[in-house]
Amino acid sequence: MTLVADLPKQAALPRPNFERWRSRLGGLLPLLLPVTVIATWQTASSLGLIGSRLMPAPLDVVYAFWDKASSGQLAIDVLASAQRAISGLLVGGSIGFALGLANGMSKFSYALTDTTLQMLRTIPNLALIPLVILWFGIGEEAKLFLTALGVFFPIYLNTLHGVRNVDPQLIEMGRVYGMSGWTLFRKVIFPGALPSIFVGLRFSLGIMWLTLIVAESMAASAGIGHMANQAREFMLTDVVVLALVIYALLGKLADVLAKTLESLTLQWHPTFQKPVKA
Repeated sequence: MTLVADLPKQAALPRPNFERWRSRLGGLLPLLLPVTVIATWQTASSLGLIGSRLMPAPLDVVYAFWDKASSGQLAIDVLASAQRAISGLLVGGSIGFALGLANGMSKFSYALTDTTLQMLRTIPNLALIPLVILWFGIGEEAKLFLTALGVFFPIYLNTLHGVRNVDPQLIEMGRVYGMSGWTLFRKVIFPGALPSIFVGLRFSLGIMWLTLIVAESMAASAGIGHMANQAREFMLTDVVVLALVIYALLGKLADVLAKTLESLTLQWHPTFQKPVKA
C-alpha cells in the first residue's frame, strides 16, 4: 500500500537557447576590433590628440565619401579600378593557372620553364615600371601588364603545388578503375588540387589591389589611385584615407566572394562540410 500519493510531475522549464545567442555573438565578433579602433580614433580626434593634418577624423572621411559619391566621381573611379583589376586577374590568372597545370603534370614542361619563372618571380614589380613605360607607354596596357604580372605568380605556384601534391594513392586507385588521361585529371587530379588553387586565388586577389595602386599612379585619368594622387597634391588627407578604405573594402569583398566560391565548389571536402548535429 502506497502511503504517499503520486504527485503530478512538474513541467520542465524551458532552457535558454545558449547556442543561438552564441552564434549571434560569433557573427558580430569580427566587427568588434574595427568598431573599437574607429571609436578610439574618433574620440582621439575630437579631443585634439590627433591632428587633422596628419590623420583626419572618421567623420571627415565620411563627409569626403558623401561629397565624392554625390558628385558621381566616386562611382566612376571605383568602376575604372574594378575593370582594371578584373582584367588583370583574368589575364594573369589564366596564364598562371595554365602554366601551373602544365608544369604540374609534365616533367618536360616543368624542367623547361619553372627555373625561368622562379627567377622572374624574384624581380620586384616596381622595378619593372621604367621598362613597362618604355614598352607600353602610360596607357591602359601598362596597368594591365603590371596587374596581370602581380596575380600570375601566386596562382601559378599554388596550382603547381596542388597538382604535384595530389595523393598518389588516389591517382593509382583511379587508374585501377580504368581512368586515364582527361578522365583521371577531371575526377582525381583537378579536384585534389582545388584547395591549393583557391589559396593562390585568394592570395593573388590581395596582390591584385596592391599592384593596382602603383599602376594607377601612372597618368591615370580615373580610378581610386588617381583620386588618391590628386588628393595628395592638394593635401586632402581625408580623401587619401577614403581611397585606402575603399581599397580595403574592395579587397575584403573580393576575398569574401572567393571564400564563397571555395565553399560551394569544395562541399565534398571534409574541411568544408558542416558538422551534423546530433
